[in-house]
Amino acid sequence: MSTVSVINIGICGLGTVGQGVWKHIERARPELEARLGAKLVLARASVRDLEKKRDVRLKPAQLTTDPLSIATDPEIQIVCELIGGTGIARKVTLAALKLGKTVISANKALLCAHGPELFATARKHGGQFFFEASVAGGIPIIKALREGLVANRFRRIYGILNGTCNYILTRMEREGLAYPVILKEAKALGYAEADESLDVEGWDTAHKASVLAYLAHGTWVPTSKMVVEGITQLTQADLTFARENGYAIKLLAVIERDLERNVLSVGVYPALLPLTKAIANVNEVYNGISVAGDIVGETTYIGRGAGQDPTASAVIGDIIDAASQLVRGGAVLAPAPATKLALTPPAALRSRHYLRLDVKDQPGVLAKIATCTAKAGVSIASLVQRPSEKPNAASLLLTTHESNEAQIRLTIARLSRHSCVLGKPLLLRIADF
Repeated sequence: MSTVSVINIGICGLGTVGQGVWKHIERARPELEARLGAKLVLARASVRDLEKKRDVRLKPAQLTTDPLSIATDPEIQIVCELIGGTGIARKVTLAALKLGKTVISANKALLCAHGPELFATARKHGGQFFFEASVAGGIPIIKALREGLVANRFRRIYGILNGTCNYILTRMEREGLAYPVILKEAKALGYAEADESLDVEGWDTAHKASVLAYLAHGTWVPTSKMVVEGITQLTQADLTFARENGYAIKLLAVIERDLERNVLSVGVYPALLPLTKAIANVNEVYNGISVAGDIVGETTYIGRGAGQDPTASAVIGDIIDAASQLVRGGAVLAPAPATKLALTPPAALRSRHYLRLDVKDQPGVLAKIATCTAKAGVSIASLVQRPSEKPNAASLLLTTHESNEAQIRLTIARLSRHSCVLGKPLLLRIADF
């Protein structure tokens, strides 16, 4: 029996995603209402500027500059927090949850910074918190982890979680252009923000990885406990080496759990991924996530990861799930119970590695490089010498046998101080999963 016949929705933040949500609910309203058996009402929206022109039309009475008034409106059952950031967004979310409302969010930074507090508040006051759009745009990865794969323990989850970086790397690889050139064009097309650092330095991906780690393992991993590296130092030499050796370079989030020792690690970094892996062939602004469960084996999810429509699709999916619960009653399956798995110290993480370094073009240099790596306990697996853009120099491209993070960092430090090495070497991991 239906418990609610009219569901009022408030949207806090009517930017790109908010307008997409409003537009697509209006367009699909007859079908959505028929499936729900209830009426959907887009009641109110908060904005910064009441006079700004928008792609959707609202009546003046539907607009406010006070998002908290939407969160606390007794007539609104579902609050969409699409403001972003961790300031007013946190206040809005907590205010709604304390009143037992349902909150839909696309805010991975908020989740990463305040996830435990938000979930605890929802449990205490009977609220619900949905956040499918916070991780991978239109890919329903959160629903897959919480529902479809709930019987599994996850040995490894890895993938591409940032469409901006994937777009840049794809065009660099295909067109042979330098990173700064592609970045400029990505900004012009709206794929990169004016301040691109959150994306290209890996922090956006790290926030999303933190959310995934909690969903899969019940443990919040702060970004301070991760290895987080970006793509800004990559050159055509690296992409060419990868292609010639059967790899693609992708910015990956990697969440690994040793099921025997019950320890967890989370990292974000550009890696050489074998082209035999499906994720290595995910290009442009698409995201891709591989999930290895102890029962199901490996499953892969690919889809558009950013932009108005994919994110709006995920938000609307959460709205309909929340509305269905309100109409039919019953509780939504809760996230995994919070645990505190031990974290693998970054220094103990093991991998094969790729190094690129420019060196003086003179006799005896290779022997000096080999001595540096050997003293740190790192064994060279292969070495290729290429011309360098620097005068009187050569570019060395090395791969190593497996070593831990402490050993490879010591190697980098020693090479950087050596008189024959010109500048800091570039380090990439080789993702031989």
